[in-house]
Amino acid sequence: MNQVVFLVDVDNTLLDNDHIQADIKAHLERQYGAACRDRYWAILDDLFVELGYRDYLGALQRYRVEHPQDMHLLSMSSFLVDYPFANRLYPGSLDVLERLRQWGPTVLLTDGDVVFQPRKVERSGLSEAVNAHVLIYIHKELALDDVASRYPALHYVLVDDKPRILAAVKEAWGSRVTTIFPRQGQYAHDAKALASFTPDVTVDRIGDLLDCDLGRLLAAIPQLEAVRR
Repeated sequence: MNQVVFLVDVDNTLLDNDHIQADIKAHLERQYGAACRDRYWAILDDLFVELGYRDYLGALQRYRVEHPQDMHLLSMSSFLVDYPFANRLYPGSLDVLERLRQWGPTVLLTDGDVVFQPRKVERSGLSEAVNAHVLIYIHKELALDDVASRYPALHYVLVDDKPRILAAVKEAWGSRVTTIFPRQGQYAHDAKALASFTPDVTVDRIGDLLDCDLGRLLAAIPQLEAVRR
């Protein structure tokens, strides 16, 4: 039983996923045309509604079913798999993970498919930064029992850019979790989501956590204070 475990999201928390998406769109348009780009993205959005996460390779396969004679498109899989994810880390991301590890076990907690998301985590250097402590679910907010069984702790600190996820985990775990919201990416200014939930801590950028007094934050957690006594 750990005193505290840090759970850190990947997309738009440690990694600029909006930039990655923009690069994918630009590559599709440049290599295959605007019509291809728009159709691929429509399929990707449909899969997101169906699956709950963005299945980039699955969308490519569905597009191929619609265009079985398009051999040129096959090279798109190489672009996705070989994308330089490390170039899209937010400033300070790796330093933040290193600092969190000084306070307790630090785990990447993310959603995604079984090929592209692990590849992203590995090639970005994030997996190595947390000694391969990586959990990838379809819906992570529905897998909290599994998270707790793998990394039991008196308290959890969750860092995530999505207010919806923070709210769901807070509802499930209550005072057992401290929620930290880095205001980055497409959800940073979601007025509706932010109005319905107030995180315990809000920072403008993930790198700002380097300036946070984690000792003071942890000292204010009742469960941990009781252990110290």
